[in-house]
Amino acid sequence: MTTALDVRGLSAGVDGKQILEGLDLVVPLGQMHALMGPNGSGKSTLCHVLTGKAGYVVSGEALLEGKELLSLEVDERARLGLLQSFQYPTEVPGVALREFLLEAAEERGISEAEARDRIEREAARFDVTRFLDRAINNDLSGGEMKRSEIFQMAVLRPRVALLDEIDSGLDIDAVKQVAQAVEEMRSPDLGVLMITHYNRILRYVTPDRIHVMIGGRIVDSGGAELAEELEAGGYKAIRERLGLVETSSEPARRPADFFTDTPFDV
Repeated sequence: MTTALDVRGLSAGVDGKQILEGLDLVVPLGQMHALMGPNGSGKSTLCHVLTGKAGYVVSGEALLEGKELLSLEVDERARLGLLQSFQYPTEVPGVALREFLLEAAEERGISEAEARDRIEREAARFDVTRFLDRAINNDLSGGEMKRSEIFQMAVLRPRVALLDEIDSGLDIDAVKQVAQAVEEMRSPDLGVLMITHYNRILRYVTPDRIHVMIGGRIVDSGGAELAEELEAGGYKAIRERLGLVETSSEPARRPADFFTDTPFDV
């Protein structure tokens, strides 16, 4: 099985604070992995470091299909096939979604004819045709913005997709719609790392593997049984099983919290 994303001993800090602590993670092509963890565990920092956000002091390795990422500029990483959907997508006034995708497709080496064909075909599949000639994210709901981002990935066909809290701020109906769009995005040529904001999205998305991140590193990995353990006992159960010490910065949660409609940071 070909490895899409290979992270080895990744450490990162910002403003003198260490966040990632020698993190290791492998996501093969054709698989979707979910990354879960308590507030402050470093999940979003991992996304920022992989995509090249400035300000982090970084060591270790991150490879995309064997090609080193960490020395590359943000645009070089994107051209290589690394794309991220954002927790809070922003509106881009004056730039139509269609025109943006045509420019981005050219940067990815996709011909204009092929790009136009993909845009029309994928827009119909993800029900976003009416957004194509609007400014990006103009007057869209949270769920529509997230679905639009997944549509953009379907057009550009990255090798690795980072879904940073794709379910953040959505009501239950929007979570279902976005989950369906995520499932439709699956491909043998794509590796997906989905950082979950609500555990409830796992009702509608079935990852190939689940990773639990605590204290800046991945402490456990598994399948559906790991999600079941989290539902039953929360991160406290994981800590107790692994002999980890809870820190005061990580809020305690009742087991029932994990599949409610109340948002919380993970």
